[in-house]
Amino acid sequence: RTMIYVTHDQTEALTFADQVVVMHEGQIVQTGTPVELFEKPKHTFVGHFIGSPGMNILPCELNNGNISIDGIKIDTELNIKKFNFSKTEIGIRPEFISFGKDGIPVKILKVSNTGRYKIIDTECQSGKVKVLSHSSKDIPDGSAHIKFDKKFTYVYGDNWIIEWIKH
Repeated sequence: RTMIYVTHDQTEALTFADQVVVMHEGQIVQTGTPVELFEKPKHTFVGHFIGSPGMNILPCELNNGNISIDGIKIDTELNIKKFNFSKTEIGIRPEFISFGKDGIPVKILKVSNTGRYKIIDTECQSGKVKVLSHSSKDIPDGSAHIKFDKKFTYVYGDNWIIEWIKH
């Protein structure tokens, strides 16, 4: 039997449904399985709405096929040569960010231990970035650098995923 269930509660929707339709401002922005919605949001609203904490969305620059945040090159699986978007952004889930010796410089604002995980609130020049780390991992104090897993780093033009030009 097919059943249509309407809710504003993402936990209910993702728990009960085989297929989820996400609407934003009266428009369908994505349809898919809960895993598809989480792993590859097609719209920035889906990325921010699904997950806890939601996807980090940061303004980015596109220049000669290079994608950067705060002047730091970001590796993605895209090669964008031409674009005509008024706004470009990078989307990355907190689960797919790690601390490293290089990358985007951030200031550590707060560390919240949720038991199994730590949610680390950081800030770079372009805005705030949440990082999700296992509770057993050491977290840097003060300042650090973050890197994005390129497999899960998406670029959005005017809130919609850009995915048609692959390396």
